[in-house]
Amino acid sequence: MQDQERTTNLAFYKFTPIADPAALRDELQELCESLGIKGTILLAHEGINAMLAGSPEACERLEGAITAVDDIGELWFKRSESREVPFGKLVVKVKPEIVTMRVDGVDACAATGKQLPPETFRDWLRGGEEMIVIDTRNDYEYDLGTFRGAINPNTAAFHEFPEYVEQRRDELQDTKVVMFCTGGIRCEKATSWMLDEGLGDVYQLEGGVLNYFERIEDADKDWQGELFVFDGRVAVDTRLAETDTVLCDECGAPVRGGVEPVCGCAGRAKDE
Repeated sequence: MQDQERTTNLAFYKFTPIADPAALRDELQELCESLGIKGTILLAHEGINAMLAGSPEACERLEGAITAVDDIGELWFKRSESREVPFGKLVVKVKPEIVTMRVDGVDACAATGKQLPPETFRDWLRGGEEMIVIDTRNDYEYDLGTFRGAINPNTAAFHEFPEYVEQRRDELQDTKVVMFCTGGIRCEKATSWMLDEGLGDVYQLEGGVLNYFERIEDADKDWQGELFVFDGRVAVDTRLAETDTVLCDECGAPVRGGVEPVCGCAGRAKDE
């Protein structure tokens, strides 16, 4: 059984041209299986997106092996710990996109919005900087927790985000726009598309909320609630510690403490 105090969680992505995603899928499948690592890896011609977990030793070996792949190279690994491996199996898939936006021609390998370091974003938030802060995540993620004052686009899926922007183009056209998501991948693609659309003063929180929590010691001053994560932990707090939030057995929405549903249904917690 996995040592509960020594499970490393890795989250990483990179927009980079991958010539043969299917061949890389087979290579990474074999590598992760040999190391006993579980989780999900998504591959496409536009890059890689992954959330994985295993022993610290296995994850360290994986980091070295995956950055040695010619099509990938240097990666930014976001690390956290959990009581146990929060994935039931390993899934390595090839998909049309590593984050589904459904807009033709978006090239996040080329240009994206300006990267905003967590420290600068903190200062802007606390200093009353004139800006629009948009949470690019889904509505149930926003409902569980978000930055104070952030706008909820009320999207059920990321591919709905371009419609939200189009409806508010005039409002966003000449305004400083700062966007954030869990790890940065949605903002990377969204800001690339927004630049193509002529919205020039666009920023993305560097490394997403995970990086903000890691680098800003008193992040709880700026964040209200919890951060939804897409694994068995369900949610983490501003210290990146697993919370007691579970999922509703009716609709799968987060249930804080197992008793406070974010959803509008019965909100009963799933059996653990």
